[in-house]
Amino acid sequence: MTNSDWRYSEERLKLREQCLKVLLNKYGKARINEVSYSTQDIYECVDTWISQGNKLSNGITAYFNAYFNHENKESNQVHP
Repeated sequence: MTNSDWRYSEERLKLREQCLKVLLNKYGKARINEVSYSTQDIYECVDTWISQGNKLSNGITAYFNAYFNHENKESNQVHP
């Protein structure tokens, strides 16, 4: 039985690997208890990125910062 889901094609699995490398190299070295994101956030970002049909890893860091890096979200909020 083969998986016909395009998100898990050989090409997409390679892209998933590239995206994980980019994010883990940039964010994976921090002490997880000292940052506002989790390892799960990194993996979910990559999964969402692939599922949205992106074909390159270019832009994944900006996407992570916009939607998964909670530190950036908190600093952009207006506090009463």
